Amino acid sequence: MMFVFHHVAISVSNPQRSIAFYQQLGFKPVFEWAADDGSLQIIHLDLAGTLLELFAYKNFEPLKQQGKKVETDLPRIGVKHFALRVQSIEDAKQHVLEKGIADQIEIKRGRTGIDYFFIQDPDGIWVEIVEDNRQR
Repeated sequence: MMFVFHHVAISVSNPQRSIAFYQQLGFKPVFEWAADDGSLQIIHLDLAGTLLELFAYKNFEPLKQQGKKVETDLPRIGVKHFALRVQSIEDAKQHVLEKGIADQIEIKRGRTGIDYFFIQDPDGIWVEIVEDNRQR
């Protein structure tokens, strides 16, 4: 039996705003479904064969206050973030700044030996950008 990663699911407050945000990072919408009563939309965004699944409920519950920094949120149990791999962390930083996705970015070297930085999507969900050239 072989398992292959398929998708990450997040809930968002404004699907069009979230689609626009993730398109700036290279995601492409590939599937959309909507409930007849307008209570829910599900959108799949593809990035290199892996899907980001957006749930957009008409009556959503806002994200509870997270730590102001990703480091203060890490000790809490639960999903913390998802990561996107890039060839050049410096080029990714420049792209994010030019697109206005974030206004300040600090590249760090992680304990596991990779360079990274974090951004937040329109709903405050953490997205890690990593340059990982380690041999596996």
